[in-house]
Amino acid sequence: MKHISLYFFFILLSSLTRAQTVVSININSSINPVTAQFIHDAIEKANSEKATCLLIHLNTPGGLLVSTRVIVTDILQSPVPVIVYVSPGGAHAGSAGVFITMAAHIAAMAPGTNIGAAHPVTLQGSVDTVMNEKATNDAAAFIRTIAEWRNRNMQWPEEAVRSSVAITEHEALQKKVIDLIASNDEDLLNQLDGKTIQLTSGEVTLHTKGAAIEVYEMGTLDKLLNVLSDPNIAYILMLMGMFGILFELYNPGAILPGIVGVISLILAFYTMHTLPINYAGLALIIFAIVLFILEIKIVTHGLLAIGGVISLLLGSMMLIRASSSLEFVKLSRSVIITSTAVTSLFFLFVLGLGLKAQRRKPVTGMEGMIGLTGESLGTLSPLGKVRVHGELWNAESISENIDQGKKIRVTGIKNLKLYVEEV
Repeated sequence: MKHISLYFFFILLSSLTRAQTVVSININSSINPVTAQFIHDAIEKANSEKATCLLIHLNTPGGLLVSTRVIVTDILQSPVPVIVYVSPGGAHAGSAGVFITMAAHIAAMAPGTNIGAAHPVTLQGSVDTVMNEKATNDAAAFIRTIAEWRNRNMQWPEEAVRSSVAITEHEALQKKVIDLIASNDEDLLNQLDGKTIQLTSGEVTLHTKGAAIEVYEMGTLDKLLNVLSDPNIAYILMLMGMFGILFELYNPGAILPGIVGVISLILAFYTMHTLPINYAGLALIIFAIVLFILEIKIVTHGLLAIGGVISLLLGSMMLIRASSSLEFVKLSRSVIITSTAVTSLFFLFVLGLGLKAQRRKPVTGMEGMIGLTGESLGTLSPLGKVRVHGELWNAESISENIDQGKKIRVTGIKNLKLYVEEV
């Protein structure tokens, strides 16, 4: 009986002390709605699998503050401990990444990494001073709240928001911005083992030494949507959509340009509804397309096309305007210049050549007869016969009578009868 009791005791002890599972994800992009949903799903997965914690490998230049607030809320209310690990070496937790790192139950950094705000230089100039100050004050209060909740340094995060300061991993540990420095995942899990974490549901103790790491990745659709969340991709898709629909309208039945155009526009609208779009910039881009169309219809010797180029360039520069300089959203200058140049060249040259071909005098068919010269085979008074292009035609003189053997020119044709005049 004693041996049986000891046997069950060891089984129970081994089940309590066996290695746990750690769910691990990688965030190596800007913070956007897709990223926020991915982290939310990862927290739910870690909770459903009773994982000891969720490990987030973070490397981001920043992103949308709205999405950042969603992520921070999920982390603060998470039913499982969330570990944010700024890694690998060379990684950076900028702007929105500061908020996410500060919100973690345990914040860690790898050697050779840094953390701090990253204010992008926007193409459309500085944001309105009053609105920017309001947004900055709000963000500063938000990050102070997070730091206070996690019992971390409250002064430095505010400086990161207001002054865009950045520090290394050693400075972050010294200032109590993070909890530890780990060289790799194994080192991190060893240091985490035995730590007590305060969750909203109570305290839990981490058992991470030798824990199995289960990597959770984005699905194919989420990866696609994450790529589409790039403002540059959205901008290109919008132009492709507009031009595709335009070509379909000018060439009914082509089908392919219309299909590509509609799909591109839908994808662009999906991305743009999450971005701080400046509708004045969008209006200028649409106006540029209108000017290009008018240039096709109206001969202005390039004036409307030049206006379209200017409108497209200005609209592109104004298209995305962040509500705060803390938001890392902008269009690449090279993308704007390249897109504007390609669009301009296309409308100015390619379509111009196509229109010249359309306006060229017909050389075949009934219309091709007009302007040709021939010879009268008899007297036209006013009816008679003529030879044009080696063919015999019934003809009618549109003016005075034409004698036999005279050179004539075709001025019109109707019901297989030529109307001619003497040359």
